Amino acid sequence: MQKFNKQKIFWHSRRGMLELDLLLVPFATDVFEQLSYQDQLLYSDFLEEEDQDLFTWLMGRCEPSDVKFKPIIQLILAHKKKTN
Repeated sequence: MQKFNKQKIFWHSRRGMLELDLLLVPFATDVFEQLSYQDQLLYSDFLEEEDQDLFTWLMGRCEPSDVKFKPIIQLILAHKKKTN
């Protein structure tokens, strides 16, 4: 089982697009360590996708091409709603 480097996940969550940074950085900081291993792996895979795709998925403008990302998108959006 792979052990994730929280610092690396944090830096990969910084995307250079303010809208993504406002969603992903707090999620990585506040939630990542409490996720199940499978969800940590899913989030790590999610971060490998293109910024434009992440943005449209998180803004609800389109569905992810791979449905496996739907649960992590829901977790990210739920965290944002909870912190507002």
